Amino acid sequence: MKLISIASGKGGVGKTTMTCNLAVAIAEKNKRVLILDGDLGMANVDIFFGVRPKHTIEDLLNGSSIIDCITPAIKNIDVLAGGSGLYNLTQMSAFQRREVINQVSELKFKYDYVLIDTAPGLHEYVLHLNSVADQCIVMITQDPSSFADAYALIKVLHQKYRTQNFKIVCNLIEEDQGDALFIRFSEVVEKFLPVRLSYLGSLPTDLQLRRLQQMQRVVLRHSSGIALEIPSAPLFRQFANEIVSDSDTSQQIAPLSKGLEGIFRPVAGHA
Repeated sequence: MKLISIASGKGGVGKTTMTCNLAVAIAEKNKRVLILDGDLGMANVDIFFGVRPKHTIEDLLNGSSIIDCITPAIKNIDVLAGGSGLYNLTQMSAFQRREVINQVSELKFKYDYVLIDTAPGLHEYVLHLNSVADQCIVMITQDPSSFADAYALIKVLHQKYRTQNFKIVCNLIEEDQGDALFIRFSEVVEKFLPVRLSYLGSLPTDLQLRRLQQMQRVVLRHSSGIALEIPSAPLFRQFANEIVSDSDTSQQIAPLSKGLEGIFRPVAGHA
């Protein structure tokens, strides 16, 4: 089972849209996917799939079984909802993380992928979710503040958790500016930090996608005819192809991953 976090330095760059559509694209390959809505207290993945979770991570922390807290979304995709308007979820202690480790570990053989839709910023629980992932996808836009905040996120993850590898997705790109934005970003990051960035790809400024975002809908859940008219649709499948291919290759080389238990386990000496 592979953990993949979708992260950014600032909000509003398309993390949840990326997470949900990437999950659908991976699920289309007959892979089982769990989406962990890690934007704790401000979660909305369930809304994108039109489901109403009966239980959330808060219930898990209060003693409910993790199986009871998982909500089926669509074929091959389940959601572990983060809850909305629940401030206490942003204050999870190391003790609470350790308390639920045994239940979380039960999911090892149930899913092929866990996608973590993280909150923006540098909160401790956000950094921890990103640090335990097998792959960390960082989304950036041409907005200078997105550029700067993504750099800050990568810097802190490297300094505090020794995270070294990141995949970059450039979103809301005009014409063919994605490659240039990635090159500019990677030159700045790799000049000052001993990390490795790889380019997963870019998503264009897509008015149809933006309309669906405002409606909180998943592009790839629409009929194929509609999806084909949306420029971003085939790009999500392209991302999924690369991620699944990379996972298959890495599993042959090193079959052990950090595992979902790592979400609630102190990493590199930090609680």
